[in-house]
Amino acid sequence: MTYLCRRAVLLTLLSSAAFAAPPPTPRRMSVLVVPMDKGAESQQVKLETYMLETLSEYQGLTVKPTEELFGNPPDEDSAASLKRAETGFKESREAFEARNYEDAERKLRATVKEFTKAASALKTCGHLCDAVAMYAAVLQARGDVEEAKIAILDLQALGPTFELDRKKYPQEFISLRATVATSRNAQLRGNVNLKTKPNGARVYLDGEFMGYTPIKLETLPIGKHILRVERPGFKQWGTVVEVSPEETPITQELTATPGYKAYDSVLDKLAGEALKEKGGGTMASLAKTLGIDRSLVGVLKEINDSGGTELVLGLYDLKNGTRLAVKKANFQGDEYGQLKSELGRMVNQLMTAAEGGGEKVSKSADPLDNRSGQEDWNAEDKGGNRTTKDKKKKGGDPLDRMNGTEDW
Repeated sequence: MTYLCRRAVLLTLLSSAAFAAPPPTPRRMSVLVVPMDKGAESQQVKLETYMLETLSEYQGLTVKPTEELFGNPPDEDSAASLKRAETGFKESREAFEARNYEDAERKLRATVKEFTKAASALKTCGHLCDAVAMYAAVLQARGDVEEAKIAILDLQALGPTFELDRKKYPQEFISLRATVATSRNAQLRGNVNLKTKPNGARVYLDGEFMGYTPIKLETLPIGKHILRVERPGFKQWGTVVEVSPEETPITQELTATPGYKAYDSVLDKLAGEALKEKGGGTMASLAKTLGIDRSLVGVLKEINDSGGTELVLGLYDLKNGTRLAVKKANFQGDEYGQLKSELGRMVNQLMTAAEGGGEKVSKSADPLDNRSGQEDWNAEDKGGNRTTKDKKKKGGDPLDRMNGTEDW
C-alpha cells in the first residue's frame, strides 16, 4: 500500500471516530447562597438572580436557575379557580351581549370572585378587566350608579390603559367612566406593606415586577390590584388586594417544596464546607441530587442595621469539593442599583481565576474594590516608588510625609 493510500485510510478512520464520539457535555452550573440571618435571607434571591444572569453570558455553560433546582410550583387551587373563571367569563359575556343584564350581573359577580381567588395564576389583568368593565356597565344599566362607580375605580386600578369597545358598551357608560377617572376619589392613593416568611420573594403588582420582600408599595391608586409573589423552592402565592387611603399590611407564610425542605436541612453543613479550602460530602450529594457539576457557593450575613452584608463566595467543583477560586466582599445596600454590577464583576473575577485550574484568591483591578470609603484618612500612602530612603534624600520636599494636621 502506498504512502498516499495509507494516509487516506488513516484520515477516513479518524473522521469516522470523530463522528462516532459523543459531543462534549457542557458544564452544568448554578448559584447557591446560604443566608446566615434574617437580613441576609431577604437578600438571598436577589443575589442569586444577579449572579445567574452573569453566568448566562458565558458560552459552554448550562446554567440552571434556582427555580429549576428546587421548583416554583403554581397554586393548584388558583389554577382551578382560573379555569372556572374563564368558563364563567364566556357565559357572562354571552348574557351581556344579549342585553340580559339580570343574568349577566349574577354571572359576572361570580366570575369576578373566581378571578380574585386565581390571583397567583394571573400574569396580567386579562379577562378580569373585561369582567369588571362589564360588571360596572351592568350595574349602571340596572340603576345602581354608585356601585358602578366603585367597580370603575377597580377597573382604573387594575388596568389604567384598558380601553372600552364603543361597539360593545353604551355611550352612557363610557361617559360615566370618564367622569370617574377625573373624580376626586380617582386621585386618592394608598400603600401596601408586604412581608413574607421567608422574605426575599419576588413581588409582582398587576403583572409588573416591583422588587423583593419585605417591600412597601407606595402611592397606589385606590381599588383592586393583583399582587403575586414568587420565591424559588416555594409555591406561588397571590391575592387581589383592595387598596384604600389607609396603609394595608400583609404578611404571608410561603409553602416550601419537598426539595427545598431537604436542601434547607443541610444549609449549615453547606455553609461550613463553603468556608473551608475544600468542600465535602454535602457538596458531592448536592451535585448528584441537583444535577450540577460546578456552583458558586456563597455564605451571606448581615453586618449592620443599614442593610450592609458580607459575602464569601467560592467557585467549587462540587463532585470532588475542589475550590477553584474564592473572594470576599462587603455590600452596602442597592439604593442606586449598583449591586448588580458589583456582583457581576465579582463573578467574572472568580470565573477568570478558575481558568488556571487550581485555587486562586482573586483580586480586583479596581483600586476601590473591597473598600468601604471609611478607611483611615491619615493612613500612610504606600503608592508610587517611594521608599524609606526618601527621608535621606537631600533637597527633598520639606512637606513630604506631612498631612497638614500637625501641631502648629
